[in-house]
Amino acid sequence: MIKLFRRLPVYSKLLLIFLFTAFTSLLLAGLSLVTLEVGEFQKNSREDLQFLASLIGNRSTAALMFEDKGLAEENLAVLNAQSEVKAACLYDLQENIFVQLPKNSPACPHSVKNQHTRQENTHLYIIEPVIFDQERLGTVYIHADFTAAYLQKLEFIGFLLLVLGAVSLLTFFISIPLLKRIAQPIKKIVDTLRRITDTDDYSLRAAKPKDNDLGILVDAFNKLIAKVNEQNQALVYARDRYLALYNNNPIMVFNLTKNGKILSVNLTGAKQLGLAVNEIQGGLIYTFIHPDDLALMKTFIARCLSNPALVHKQELRTKCSRGRVIWVRANARLVENDHQQRNLLLVCEDVTEARILSEKIAYQASHDALTGLANRSEFDRTIQNAVASARSHNTEYALCYLDLDQFKVVNDTCGHMAGDELLRQLGDLLKNNLRHHDFVARLGGDEFGILMKNCSLSQAFIACEHLRDLIRDFHFAWESRSFTIGVSIGISAITTASGSAVNLLKEADAACYAAKDKGRNRVHVFRPDDEELAIRQGEMQWVEKIQQGLEHNRFCLYGQLISPLGALNDGLHFETLLRYRDEKGHIITPGAFLPAAERYNLAAELDRWTINHVFEWLSQQPEFLKNLALCSINLSGLSLSDESMQAYISRQFSLWQIPSHKICFEITETAAIANLSYAARFISELREQGCLFSLDDFGSGLSSFAYLKNLPVDFIKIDGLFVKDILDDKVDLAMVKSINDVGHVMNKKTIAEFVENEQIFNFLNVLGVDYAQGYGIGKPVPLDKIHLTKPLLAVSP
Repeated sequence: MIKLFRRLPVYSKLLLIFLFTAFTSLLLAGLSLVTLEVGEFQKNSREDLQFLASLIGNRSTAALMFEDKGLAEENLAVLNAQSEVKAACLYDLQENIFVQLPKNSPACPHSVKNQHTRQENTHLYIIEPVIFDQERLGTVYIHADFTAAYLQKLEFIGFLLLVLGAVSLLTFFISIPLLKRIAQPIKKIVDTLRRITDTDDYSLRAAKPKDNDLGILVDAFNKLIAKVNEQNQALVYARDRYLALYNNNPIMVFNLTKNGKILSVNLTGAKQLGLAVNEIQGGLIYTFIHPDDLALMKTFIARCLSNPALVHKQELRTKCSRGRVIWVRANARLVENDHQQRNLLLVCEDVTEARILSEKIAYQASHDALTGLANRSEFDRTIQNAVASARSHNTEYALCYLDLDQFKVVNDTCGHMAGDELLRQLGDLLKNNLRHHDFVARLGGDEFGILMKNCSLSQAFIACEHLRDLIRDFHFAWESRSFTIGVSIGISAITTASGSAVNLLKEADAACYAAKDKGRNRVHVFRPDDEELAIRQGEMQWVEKIQQGLEHNRFCLYGQLISPLGALNDGLHFETLLRYRDEKGHIITPGAFLPAAERYNLAAELDRWTINHVFEWLSQQPEFLKNLALCSINLSGLSLSDESMQAYISRQFSLWQIPSHKICFEITETAAIANLSYAARFISELREQGCLFSLDDFGSGLSSFAYLKNLPVDFIKIDGLFVKDILDDKVDLAMVKSINDVGHVMNKKTIAEFVENEQIFNFLNVLGVDYAQGYGIGKPVPLDKIHLTKPLLAVSP
């Protein structure tokens, strides 16, 4: 029905709408009239009869009480005037008919007990109780038939509907010309639209009847057609532009079915593959995927199908014509076309150059640029994998740490270019003399690492001895010179019980240092019960603690009094001592960490920390600084050879404004002899600024007093090893006396260390030693308490 209506012309639609509206209006009006009239009639009839029944009941109370039937009949006689009433009765309290309206058809029921007022079609039954003084005396019953009255109502309604139908029909015939006036311009618009659709000629326009509402509609239609024409031209331009962008896009675009069939491809994609578009369309995308990446491509498409809302990415290789292979970065997702069909949009960008560059960068990140071997980070990752393999597959590895001997000679003699060439040749030597599954890396400087798979410690030792012999017999020629070098090798085992990769490297490194300590050019195997390695590992553990201590200020300063002997008393004189405070607050003496600092080149950093914090503390104690005679600060041998240390000390004096004549730097005899010329220059430059110097532990490395002439020091500290037994050992006494005498001849003051008791103190005074230091004078105390400390021993007046 609806389809038929849609096919009708506008005029027929308007007529049909008019007829449908008129018929529906008449129908609704008739139904409304019937419903309203009948309902109102029923309501009024019921109310009237209920009123009469109530009236009769009120009048019949006396008749029922006194059983006066005549009076009761008179009361019921009121209903004789109601033609609709067919029967009426008055019942007594026992539900017996007391009186009955003299109408025999139909008769009253024998009893109305449990009955109530009701409407049944056109019949109305009234049941009204007779009440007096809240007591029921009887019941009034009335039966009325309104069939005739209903028929009269329906006849009246029918007449009204006939009148309305006639009026509607008249209105219809009058409206036909008007409908034609409305439909004709619309028909012209429809005809114009049909011609435009058939001919695609958007220059056609509908004729405008007059300047009325329909004229406005025609104008709007013509403007709309003009706008459509304009947009159609824009769409054609956009389509051509899209096709140009699609085909000339620098990336490859494919439209695929879910099973990988190629529905379309742009010109760029076809050119990249080296084929024509029609040669590609209809084929499978898998045809152009490298065989090694086919499984990857299928997994990629499966991901796209399982997660259609996401854009998925994957890099893989694509086969082109003539065997050319390129890397592409594929982006894909499911899209829905106009026919609600889901296809896969695949966009591929050629990333071959970026991939090659990335692989090159990755190679450079994991390999040493000089030797082409793996670098330290790659070696660390390989060790971690070896540890995991050893634990999961019970595989045994040997970790070898190689450090070249005499490499510095080549660098210093012939320059870094020669050193680099030597490292390259040694890298090739190592690589060519290892098994194919062994891993070799340059760890930095002149250090190499080797990881041997499926290799026991004994096998690794034999292999490393062979490598050591090869390197020892290797002759490096540079210009007119020839060099031979050695190598120290440390070995540690990687087994199921091994620790972390970091600990394994520490073990191999410690074993390598042990090999160097034993004379170099040898192989040393790490064993947990090796005492030398235990010491080395302890020092290596202290390296990290020292670095953390410098970073987090875990070091603290102590001071120990230096007491004058004889008549000297020039004020407070003490030596600054360094301590380490661990995480639990325990104070650790320097004997635990200084060997590690010396061995691993951290002593100069400790000296800088000490100088900075001593100067800062003194600057914050102006009264203490005023009464201070001399503060001694120890300098390591590394500081003496550090070319920047002298400038650093000068900057600290300038920064904290500390009087230079109140600072005395202590250097050990062995450090001074090892760097005699530089130590002499270092001391001289700082003495020119006003600083004093003390030569510590004098006598421990003594070979001659002659070098004292070249060291402009102010104090000589006699090694405590001679002082502590001076009362019992004549040799120690002779050493102390000779050092004191030579020092005085050279105008240098002497300080005796390890003064433990009053007897030694008094004997040193007799010998003419200038100062004493030791537990007999005073133990080291925190620096902020040094001014409260009094010497335990003093010269008697």
